[in-house]
Amino acid sequence: MATRHVLTDLAAAAVRAGLPEVELESVGGVDAAKRVAEGEKLDLVFLAEGALRRLADDGHVVADSVTPLMLSQVAVAVPSESEEPAAHDGGHAFPDAAGLRAALQQASRIGYSTGPSGVALVKMIDGWGLGDELGQRMVQARPGIPVARSLAEGEVDLGFQQLSELVGQPGIRILGVLPPDCAIDTVFAGAVATAADDRGAALDVLRFFTSEDAAPIVAEHSFAPAGS
Repeated sequence: MATRHVLTDLAAAAVRAGLPEVELESVGGVDAAKRVAEGEKLDLVFLAEGALRRLADDGHVVADSVTPLMLSQVAVAVPSESEEPAAHDGGHAFPDAAGLRAALQQASRIGYSTGPSGVALVKMIDGWGLGDELGQRMVQARPGIPVARSLAEGEVDLGFQQLSELVGQPGIRILGVLPPDCAIDTVFAGAVATAADDRGAALDVLRFFTSEDAAPIVAEHSFAPAGS
């Protein structure tokens, strides 16, 4: 879901460049991987790189087509009185992991997503030995409900989600991405499905998504290059 807007814009740019039109459907990563594994008729698949590699190992996507596209960073946000779209200045939310731990311990309600970033956050909190202390304060967003909405509606007072999901949302203020010593980063990748009718055309579209023409679109949606 974190890539739905950037993929839509990349697909439109590919059409303008003379490539085939792509009909995109964005769903949760677990559901997407399951549908691919069950053999649904698809041409291209976009998921976290690790999930795509597992699908490649099982023969559901073409192994040598797996292509890293963009790096997504988890950011931290708080509620805001302003209805202006939230922006990110490129900084970190806290100077280091100790600052993040302190903020977690001071928060009344902590919002996190149902996706890989949420799983990674909970794992990190447990690793710090804070699982029991924060357990009752952890509020997982309902499926399909972004953490930004939970923040804007006052359900939580500290929220964690992919930066691309927070930028541009009203009613929140982005503190920044997680500091380097506790960063939660996800590389999203694309691959040609083995069920594709025209693997060559699908690969051409995928290659465009990593071209110089695509790079400004990726950056505009608050993603970093996959090699960052």
